[in-house]
Amino acid sequence: MNFQKSSTLLSCIFFIFLPSVITSQTCQKSCGNIPIKYPFGTGPGCGDPRFQPYVICNNQQLSFKTHTGCYPVTSIDYNYQIMYISDPSMSTCACTQPSKGFSLDANAPFSFHDDTVFALLDCETDSSPIYKSNGGVNSTFPMCDSQGAPVCSLLYSCQAISRLNLPISTCCVYTPVDLGPAFEMDLEKLHCSSYSALYGFSGQELNPQAGKYGVALKYKFNFNNDYPDMCANCEKSNGVCGYGGPYSSFVCNCPSGFNTTNDCFLGSSWSNSFKNVPWHTGLLLSNALGWFIVLVFM
Repeated sequence: MNFQKSSTLLSCIFFIFLPSVITSQTCQKSCGNIPIKYPFGTGPGCGDPRFQPYVICNNQQLSFKTHTGCYPVTSIDYNYQIMYISDPSMSTCACTQPSKGFSLDANAPFSFHDDTVFALLDCETDSSPIYKSNGGVNSTFPMCDSQGAPVCSLLYSCQAISRLNLPISTCCVYTPVDLGPAFEMDLEKLHCSSYSALYGFSGQELNPQAGKYGVALKYKFNFNNDYPDMCANCEKSNGVCGYGGPYSSFVCNCPSGFNTTNDCFLGSSWSNSFKNVPWHTGLLLSNALGWFIVLVFM
């Protein structure tokens, strides 16, 4: 009889403490080979809620999402707060192809890095709105950078583009007034067949093949661009910053799978007397207590 009671009690204790052992951290610290840190996250409830609709992790592929499509994220520079993305449909020195363009959503918390250059290719000089005259006196291109000729010459020297025998006048380094949020580059409306975007040349400015093709986007943590103290404390305790509740309030997602309102130390959700006890020590104490109860009743 005592053996049966002990077995039953042992089973109950086992199943009570089992979830704390097998539950994994909901918010992951990487997506594919890209480390994930605040303000980004790997799913709903992870990172900053302002960024979650735009930066998504699906099948270990980190992507940037806008109303024009999903674009692979190639890397993130957390020190300088820059995210680099690529557009498989844009033209590069290795390949030229038709494209619909690129746009930013109006509410997206991103802006273009100063190094990002957009070059519109194969534009119709007689009908494109980027080519306009100023009162018939001096020909001006109000949406094209007057200093962009070297970039166009460099791109048109690429074999993939030069074989099309396009005149250099069909290229425009695009500089509209609103090169920021709600940026819209609709190539169909601009009467251009494709575009290329670059954010550097790796120190080889005269070699188009060395160009860093893609888009560099800047982001800020908040208005003052201060890293949130609560998030810093959460990360120091091996947690991942996230949000939850009806007001998307801050939560710290811990390796045990549980969320707390500050950090992953045991004292954050239990007693202040255990303030400096880390999460894994807390699990060991909990399991030790369970085995102690088992031994007492056996």
